[in-house]
Amino acid sequence: MNINAVMQFIAVAFIPLIFAITLHEAAHGWVASKLGDSTALMLGRVTLNPAKHIDPIGTILLPIITLLLSGFMFGWAKPVPVNYHNLKKLRRDTFLVSIAGPASNLLMAVLWGGVAKLVTVFATANGGPTFKTVITFLHYTSQFGIFINSIFMVLNLLPIPPLDGGRILSALLPPSISHFYDKIEPFGIWILIALLAFGLLGLILLPLVQSTTLLISKMYGLTPFHLLPAQQPY
Repeated sequence: MNINAVMQFIAVAFIPLIFAITLHEAAHGWVASKLGDSTALMLGRVTLNPAKHIDPIGTILLPIITLLLSGFMFGWAKPVPVNYHNLKKLRRDTFLVSIAGPASNLLMAVLWGGVAKLVTVFATANGGPTFKTVITFLHYTSQFGIFINSIFMVLNLLPIPPLDGGRILSALLPPSISHFYDKIEPFGIWILIALLAFGLLGLILLPLVQSTTLLISKMYGLTPFHLLPAQQPY
């Protein structure tokens, strides 16, 4: 991958990636604040300011390295602090706070699908080189928006603590079982790294990500990751 291709990728990926990270974390904090815990709100984490959520290693460095080396993006943002003891109904509200992040990514993937559909409509209009460049840029940006939000949703729904899926499953399990299940949490990140290192994480996630992107594309009558007619990458 040459430097020009890298710069084009960064330009396309920047906006969808920032929104995917920021709204995911803000959604956790916002739902928690509505259910009795204002920790994230008081710390300024219920915000669209990406600087409040970005982890330099997990959000920037690691995703770029894993994408370039394996073609698969892996990373994380700063977890939103939640004091679960402040929630009104612990098990129910833990479920709601945890699912808020993946739900926000699903919503964003659907919205990016709407942008992609609008792009296909305007792509048939006559316009000069600048217009065609903007249309092509928005095409790739919206397609990446669908893709990255699908990855974030599926990855975070894995039933491995401390991922959202782990907390969701813990909230659904009987208390006697969830107590032992929660003991996995200190080892969760190492489980993920091991899955990534042995090439298993992609095998688990990619079919689910592809199914999600295909479903959203069909919703709007789109062809996933297909060049618009008579257009080339900008």
